[in-house]
Amino acid sequence: MSKHKKKSPSINQVLTQLVLDIFEQNGNTPLNYKQVSAKLNVRDPEARDTIYDILKEETFKQVLKEVSPGKFQLIELKTFIEGTVDLTTDGSAFIVTDDPDENDIYVAPRKLRNALNGDRVKVYVYAKSKGRRKEGEVIEILQRAKMEFTGIVKLSEHYAFFIPDDRKMLHDIFIPMAELNGAKNGIKAIAEIIDWPAQAKNPVGRIKHILGVQGDNDTEMNAILAEYGFPLSFPAEVEHEAESIADDITPQEIAKRKDYRDVTTFTIDPFDAKDFDDALSFKILENGNYEVGVHIADVSHYIIPDSALDKEAFDRGTSVYLVDRVIPMLPERLSNGLCSLRPNEDKLCFAALFELDEKANIISEWFGKTVIHSNRRFTYEEVQQVIETKEGDYRDEILKLNELAYILRERKFKAGAISFETTEVKFRLDEKGKPTGVYIKERKDAHKLIEDFMLLANRKVAEFVSKKGKGQHKYTFVYRTHDSPKPDALASFANFASRFGYKINTKSDKEIARSLNYLMEDVEGKKEQNVLTHLAIRSMAKAIYTTKTSSHYGLAFDHYTHFTSPIRRYPDVMVHRLLEHYLHGGQSVNAEHYEKLCQHASQMEKRAADAERASVKYKQAEFLQDQIGEVYSGVISGVTEWGMYVEIIENKCEGMIRLRDISDDFYTLDEKNYQIIGQRKKKVYRLGDEVKIRVKNVDLAKKQIDFSLVQD
Repeated sequence: MSKHKKKSPSINQVLTQLVLDIFEQNGNTPLNYKQVSAKLNVRDPEARDTIYDILKEETFKQVLKEVSPGKFQLIELKTFIEGTVDLTTDGSAFIVTDDPDENDIYVAPRKLRNALNGDRVKVYVYAKSKGRRKEGEVIEILQRAKMEFTGIVKLSEHYAFFIPDDRKMLHDIFIPMAELNGAKNGIKAIAEIIDWPAQAKNPVGRIKHILGVQGDNDTEMNAILAEYGFPLSFPAEVEHEAESIADDITPQEIAKRKDYRDVTTFTIDPFDAKDFDDALSFKILENGNYEVGVHIADVSHYIIPDSALDKEAFDRGTSVYLVDRVIPMLPERLSNGLCSLRPNEDKLCFAALFELDEKANIISEWFGKTVIHSNRRFTYEEVQQVIETKEGDYRDEILKLNELAYILRERKFKAGAISFETTEVKFRLDEKGKPTGVYIKERKDAHKLIEDFMLLANRKVAEFVSKKGKGQHKYTFVYRTHDSPKPDALASFANFASRFGYKINTKSDKEIARSLNYLMEDVEGKKEQNVLTHLAIRSMAKAIYTTKTSSHYGLAFDHYTHFTSPIRRYPDVMVHRLLEHYLHGGQSVNAEHYEKLCQHASQMEKRAADAERASVKYKQAEFLQDQIGEVYSGVISGVTEWGMYVEIIENKCEGMIRLRDISDDFYTLDEKNYQIIGQRKKKVYRLGDEVKIRVKNVDLAKKQIDFSLVQD
């Protein structure tokens, strides 16, 4: 039938894809060559003949089938899937589906339909040709990940644009002059998308909040909070609700609780803490055993379910700890006042009381409401001094608690817990928030003492509820769970660790834990400590909140929860409410409802951690801004196809050496072996290697530090 000359392969290929797209876009309705031509607006007889040839050829290849004479249809029907947009820097995206066994779906830029990074979308997946990756097209945006962005206002005479900070937001936002809200050129602000017309390249927005001058400390810290979706202040209704809560504790309320006001009780916290949500009580019993009380601020007494305060706390999910400030989950009146277990004040608590013998065996336990009167507010440093000098306030109590904590800790590690001691970087800041120095925060016995008793309370509360009900009728609860590492991730880490002379035994969970603990002990203080610790943590699964009763691998606990920090974590508030409900004989609550609350809490926890990391990166960049040209020794902390990350040994600041800037060879990534290799000279740079770097460039806006390699 066709008399035309053959087209070039590339043109034919494009036309073939357009033809197949027509079937996909029309619900795979059977079509003949004239109908396909019409839908492609093709009227030329020769071109229509070409389309007929393509239909026949794709039928021969078994991509199409001829369902009736001259009518064709795709063999593999299109399928609809839902997923999350993971945008790439070139404007295309991969759609990450909910099914972990399903491959990501590639979507070309022109088929994204204005979907943005993180959006929940509905995609239809094209019929897959042999050997091709799955591709698709966004047909509906189900839920926007965010509509607000931080960035810089750029003004011209008749209009304005907003340049977002988010590197995965590839569209500038058009701001009509009437929607500027007083913003001036170059100012940092928060913009909200209010419309995105169908044919428009850019969304339309309005300036919602002016943050201030770019580079100012408050401006930048508030921008980080806004970027990760944390509000900069509490709504008036929430503040009003907090202020209206009565200060006094009534005799009737005290009568409902165990009165611990005459029992020795104290708090141990960082020197700059203002919210004290846990206290320890200690007394020697008549039988010679010890009673240790873990008393936790009774936040759920003050926050009524579904109140404005409760909804705000749930939305935030957690307090956020940036380099220079804490953004509390609860208004200051509660977090630093009513709920904070300040010394020499009566305070309401939810407690876990334990009777322990000399060997820290638990003889009995009790959970319920208490009222306390803290005798002393200790800092970690003060308690550490008591432990080391055996002198000071409450010396006997502290030394005995430390002794019992040591036994609990030892028992935990024998059971297979893993000790990850990462170095925590802290900045010395001047009055304007500018970093003047960097130091490493040490974790000593005082920190571990508190941690071990908090772990005990969390574990025992979880075990107590887990025993309620049987089989499918187990009581719903909020657990903190942590899966065992995936074998391939662990094998990869073990292979890498072996290069430094560390052996990881992967025969069983217990052996893995034991050898990881030996490694963590051995590596302490060595240059490769941070690299190996972070890689080990990355090979582990992430801990999450869930109603499902699985174990906590990292702590080697069969059941675990978060009970001890309700001032700064919403899941702990849920745990308090559920525990009280069950202690009073309540029946199991709806698991599906609580699982959704847990998912939100896990998401907000991750978001807070990302914001905290961003604030550290900003301060690192700010610290090195005045040190362009300085030479430091560093350790290679990461390798990618475009460069290698190096962490400066002296101050733990991390930057990148771009491969294109290493002039002695052409380097490529060997991903499997965590290294880059020179193609001609075969010089290798491995993760963990020590190198000399020069600070080349600092981009504060992008929180980016560039190094150049100082070669021998």
